[in-house]
Amino acid sequence: MASVNTVSGDRGKGVLRSLDWWTVIIYVALLTFGWFSVCGASYTYGETDLLSLDSRSGMQIVWIGTSMFLGLVLLLLDDRFYETFAYVLFGFMLLLLFVTIFNPHTIKGSRSWLVLGPLRLQPAEFAKFATALALAKFMSKYGYDIHQWKDFLITLAIIFVPMFFIVMQRETGSALVYLCFFLMLYREGMTGSVLFTGVAMVIYFVVGIRYADVMLPDDATSVGKFVVLMLIQLFSSGMVWVFCNDRADALRIAGFCLAVTVVCMAFSLYVIPFDVVIVQLVLSALLIGYLLWQGLGTRMRNYYWVALFAFGSVVFFNTADYALNHVLEGHQRTRINVLLGLEEDLRGAGYNVNQSKIAIGSGGLEGKGFLNGTQTKLKYVPEQDTDFIFCTVGEEEGFLGAAGVLLLFLALILRLIHLAECQPFRFGRIYGYCVLSVFLFHVFINVGMVLGLTPVIGIPLPFFSYGGSSLWGFTFLLFIFLRIDAGRNLVRS
Repeated sequence: MASVNTVSGDRGKGVLRSLDWWTVIIYVALLTFGWFSVCGASYTYGETDLLSLDSRSGMQIVWIGTSMFLGLVLLLLDDRFYETFAYVLFGFMLLLLFVTIFNPHTIKGSRSWLVLGPLRLQPAEFAKFATALALAKFMSKYGYDIHQWKDFLITLAIIFVPMFFIVMQRETGSALVYLCFFLMLYREGMTGSVLFTGVAMVIYFVVGIRYADVMLPDDATSVGKFVVLMLIQLFSSGMVWVFCNDRADALRIAGFCLAVTVVCMAFSLYVIPFDVVIVQLVLSALLIGYLLWQGLGTRMRNYYWVALFAFGSVVFFNTADYALNHVLEGHQRTRINVLLGLEEDLRGAGYNVNQSKIAIGSGGLEGKGFLNGTQTKLKYVPEQDTDFIFCTVGEEEGFLGAAGVLLLFLALILRLIHLAECQPFRFGRIYGYCVLSVFLFHVFINVGMVLGLTPVIGIPLPFFSYGGSSLWGFTFLLFIFLRIDAGRNLVRS
């Protein structure tokens, strides 16, 4: 028994010696600043005991302590455990997500929480690390090829199945986080056209909806529809240049579309006003037909993909308005309209963001000091210790403090990229990129949401937002990767 304990102890020392302590230091720093932010966000005037378990700041210390303990447990496990049981963990989390759909407890309109006595857990937070492990396990198998339809479709299924279950729990924000795994897919060889298509769809949606009711000087043509169709033609010609390697053909397509459009605009403006969008639709149809004809003539499959992109873009453009007004729920539609500047609604959907920006702006350069914020102390900002906690950082610590927090997150992301690239096996690299993608998405969306730059979708700021589920979930994500990384320097027995 003594020899077994000695071996276990030596292995534990080996893990600690091989551990990336820079990442651990950043983790502890984020937890520390996060706790002070929770104190500032939840503090009320006259409160004397910040460590009381009856207060949010006191309970956050409990979550921090248990997170560190869980992190230590994760480090003591063999790194091969995570690869061996990746599918088991993923299957268990899928079952938990499915069961949660039928949860009778509704919190803020969502059924995503499991209530176990005094403890409330959100399975969606833990499903992230399980999904990342499953992706790493599947994509690191022998013979995997992301360009093979079978492998790619199974990869997408691993991402979208938990997303579907979370959406069924009425937790759209948490479900959208899973789209961040596409960043990892791009690193692992997924064609850039997929990411480009996603970005293009966002541009179509924003421009088409924002400027749908703005008219060109002829008073007959919608700026939003006109610009989107023009972008579809230009994007398609650019894809012909890049993916079909035919610069001359790309220039011919772009030149023809632009020339016809200019002539029709001039005719509408100076002769007879008419809707130029009709001409744009005809041009788009001709473009799709031409691309298909080129594909048949050259036998290049890429022409078909560009044609599919153009066709999908036109369909998406014509259904975006319907989806906004008839598919999305009322509060989601209002949030998007407020973000795009179509509605003001400072007392409704825009209230959170407006108060958050006021709080951040009032902090100035150096901030008002710890526990001295006025907007947060008077509870003007809803969810100020969870989804909107970054406004507390801006108000109490000012621009310098907020910039310091963002630099800490940047250091964490850069460190994770470095560690992921150092992995000798695909499993570790893929899991590492999954982890950094989750952190990057959360920070970008949460901070952008607080500043009014992204829609309000309700996701926490890692290590800052109050709550055990998110803190434990992020700790699981990070420390599993740290254990995998430490394993590359250990001698196998």
